[in-house]
Amino acid sequence: MSRRTIIIGDIHGCYDELCELLDRVGPTISDRVISVGDLIVKGEKNREVLDLFSVDERFSAVIGNHDRALLRYWRGEAVKLKESQEKTRVELEPDRERYSAYLNSLPYMIDLGSHLVVHAGVRPGVALKDQAAEDLTELRTLGEDRTSRVGLPWYEVYDGDQVVLFGHWPASQPRRAPRAIGLDTGCVYGYQLTAYIIEADDFISVKARRDYASPKQKSS
Repeated sequence: MSRRTIIIGDIHGCYDELCELLDRVGPTISDRVISVGDLIVKGEKNREVLDLFSVDERFSAVIGNHDRALLRYWRGEAVKLKESQEKTRVELEPDRERYSAYLNSLPYMIDLGSHLVVHAGVRPGVALKDQAAEDLTELRTLGEDRTSRVGLPWYEVYDGDQVVLFGHWPASQPRRAPRAIGLDTGCVYGYQLTAYIIEADDFISVKARRDYASPKQKSS
C-alpha cells in the first residue's frame, strides 16, 4: 500500500473522536498524520491529544490560534486567556514544561509540495515567507478585521500554486474552493471530526459524541 498523507481538522481536545477517526482511517506505520492546529482547548481530553501527537513520530501539526495563545501566556507575554483557554491551562499545568516545549516546536505551516497545511489561512498576494503569524492562525476574511466571519473569505480569492489545507473556521461540511480545502467540521461543537486523505482526494468523518462548547455563530 502506498504511503498516505492524512490531514485532520481541528481536534480541540476531542480525543475520543480522534481515536474513533483514526480507527476508521487505519493509518499504517508508513502513513503521515497531520493536524491543521488547535489540538487543544474547549474539549475535555487535551492532555491525551498532546501526548499522542508528541510521542508518535507519524503525527505532526501546525500551531493553531488556541495553541498559540496558551504558548504565549506560558512565555510570559501579555496575553489574556479566554475562559476555555484558562481551563485548559489548569489541566495541562502539571506537565507545563513538557507541553510548552511541544507547542513551541510546532511550525506555522507544513509544506507538502502540492499542498500546504496552515491553521487559518494564507493572505492572497503575499509570499509565504512574508505571511504574518496572525494571518496564518486567525485569518478568515479580507476586510479590516481578519477574524471576522462577515466579508470575502480569503480562500475565494487565493490562487496560489499549492492547495491550502486549513481549519479554524467551522462548518458542518468541509469547505471547498479551487485552491483550498477547509477541514474544521466543528467536532467540539457537536458536529464531526474530519480527515482528508490527499492521495485519494477522500474525506472520512466521525460524529461528535456530544457538543463540548457553543459556537459563536452557527456553522453553515
